[in-house]
Amino acid sequence: MRYIVTGGSGFIGSNLADELAREHDVVIIDNISTGRRVNSEHLLENEHVTFAEGSVTDLALLQDLFAGADGVFHQAAIPSVPRSVNDPISSNEANVTGTLNVLVAAKDCGVRKVVAASSSSVYGDTPVLPKHEGMQPNPLSPYAVSKLADEYYGKVFSELYGIQTVFLRYFNVFGPRQDPNSEYAAVIPKFITRLLENRPPTIYGDGGQTRDFTFVRDVVQANIRAMESDAEGVFNIACGRRISLNDLAATLMDIIGVRVDPVYEPARAGDVRDSLADISRAREAFGYDPQYTVEEGLAETVDWFRRH
Repeated sequence: MRYIVTGGSGFIGSNLADELAREHDVVIIDNISTGRRVNSEHLLENEHVTFAEGSVTDLALLQDLFAGADGVFHQAAIPSVPRSVNDPISSNEANVTGTLNVLVAAKDCGVRKVVAASSSSVYGDTPVLPKHEGMQPNPLSPYAVSKLADEYYGKVFSELYGIQTVFLRYFNVFGPRQDPNSEYAAVIPKFITRLLENRPPTIYGDGGQTRDFTFVRDVVQANIRAMESDAEGVFNIACGRRISLNDLAATLMDIIGVRVDPVYEPARAGDVRDSLADISRAREAFGYDPQYTVEEGLAETVDWFRRH
């Protein structure tokens, strides 16, 4: 098969491209704005992998590269709630216009299926747990709004043009290659890098907020299973368990072998209090079955950060 991976030099996209390149031809598209070349440059030694530097906001580029593709894994985005709060226009351009361009190019080139990244942030702070796909969305940030708009575009393109589309609502993905240095970096790489330096992690809020953290290899599995199936629609992708940020910090301290008191800062605008996924729909539709506990994923992630 010939597959496109947008955002293929990013954290999730590069892990996905790694797995796909074992058996398929892969075209990576990335403008290296939030991704990093080092994540995918090793793949360029594979004759079945090509890299195109460019943005999903460039429709002509996508139409050129999508010709002859069997499927598109759309991972490109500006993946940050705080960044979207500070700069909603850039988030909308990358996340909404970019996704619309991907869908238009897929339609124009006769691509069978698009599997795209959405986000648990579309649920907002609704108190019902676990979150299930039938719930009323309640986005609290421009980032969440952009992901919800993407899902609606996917539904419309399926109905109007016959393209199969799947949007995977990721719940707090973590793992190797996640960038800890961005101002908007996710909590786990930030915690790990600080603890490896014997410095205290920073927790926004009281630390009692909970998250359903998902190891990146399970997300890769979900994308490929969704592509290979006939499933369409919106699906939660998560571990199906939640852990508080206080317990997360304690678990990482145990793995790393340090003990320091976290520093607490005020809660951030747009953050949700609790998150837990019902993953039964993805399990039934395409056999999604998470293979990693949070603890197993954290141990593998810490090992990667130590080596890099």
